[in-house]
This record gives sequence, C-alpha cells and structure tokens, in this order.
Amino acid sequence: MLILCMHNIGFTQVGIGTTNPDPSSILHVESTDKGVLIPRLTTLQIAAITNPAHGLMVFNTDTDEFVFNIGTTLSPIWNEISETASVKYSNLDTTSNLNAAAYTNAPILGTLDWNDDLTLYTVVGNTITINRTGRYRIIVNMAYTVPTIGGNTDQRVSVEAQIAINGTPTGSIANTGYVRHANNHREASLHINEVFNIVAGQSLSVQTIRGGNSAPAVFRSIGTSNIYIQKIK
Repeated sequence: MLILCMHNIGFTQVGIGTTNPDPSSILHVESTDKGVLIPRLTTLQIAAITNPAHGLMVFNTDTDEFVFNIGTTLSPIWNEISETASVKYSNLDTTSNLNAAAYTNAPILGTLDWNDDLTLYTVVGNTITINRTGRYRIIVNMAYTVPTIGGNTDQRVSVEAQIAINGTPTGSIANTGYVRHANNHREASLHINEVFNIVAGQSLSVQTIRGGNSAPAVFRSIGTSNIYIQKIK
C-alpha cells in the first residue's frame, strides 16, 4: 500500500490556490492578489551556482532582469529575457549646419517623444548614455534642406551621417548623393537602421559630415528628424 501511495504522489499535479490544476502543468498557481517570487541573486551569486540546470531562471538584482541558463550545466550561459524599453527624440533645431568639414553631433535630441526607462537612457546635450550593457537597435531618420544663403545657394551638398559610440563614428554610413538649391533640388533624407552591442556607460550620438561642397545644410523643419533606440537583448 505504501509503495502504491508513493507511486500516486509521484505523478500527482500540484495546485496552489486551485483544486483543479491544468492537465498540462506539474504546478498550477492561482491568485487574485499575489504573485510568484523567484530567487533574487547578484551577478556574482548567479555565477557561483553549482551545475545550474539548462533553463534555470533567477532574477539578477544587479541588472534588474530575469535571466535563464541557455547553456549546459557545465558551461552555463545566462541570457537576459529581452525587454522592449525604448527612447525616442525628434529635432527642434533647424539652424545648425549639418554639412561641416569635421564630424559633428547632430542636434537631433530636441523633443522627447518618450523614454520608457529613465535609468536606462540618460541624455546630456546631443548624446544619449546607455546605462546597461546589452544589444540595442538604433533607427535614425533625418530630413535636411539647403537654405538660401548668398554665394552658396548653387553649391552641391552631400551630407553623410553615422552613429557614433563614445564619439567614434561606427557602422553603416547614410549618404544622399548631391542636392543643391538650384532648380529646387534642395531637400533630401538620411536613414540608418543599426544594431550594436553597447557596454554600460557608453554614449551614442548621430554625427554628420560634409560629403560634398561647403554650402550649409540644416534640418528641414521641426520634428521631421528623429532617433529611436530600443534594448533588444
């Protein structure tokens, strides 16, 4: 009888807050006013777990993220559960020259459209500092025009743009080819869609540089250029 009872218990589902656990579950928890709290560990404590099972999940109190082992027991790889915290800014400036001879931070951080996590993204001037290591998608859309300025109205302009990490232009380059004020061929747009691994504390900016002649180029109008950053891993 004891063996039969033990056999029955070994295959019995467990229900907490319910007497009818779902047939597909080994543990079914129901509540209308409480949650499930899993172990909360620091990064060092997580690294010290002995032979962590594949799929083991804990909450990392250093990064404020759930992490789980996607590796093996002997070679664990702690992967963060992807979050969607993002930030978006659009331009207010329509007078700064985007066609300078040297790389210059574009004044695209004018109006804050949203910032899902103020602890993750910090803005100072024309740079955004990322405060948590991870993988980030960065999308930049820039619309510019060649203004009427005596002596330069017919010069051909070719603005280039690139995302800069800690002030160093990195990754893909956006370029429109030549535009100029003559015959109303004066407007163009630049687009960048990049993904970078960012280390906590690194700063991001959008830098532009002269790709053609020296006539000025400026943002076309308020709100027509923007930057969007999203943490994807």
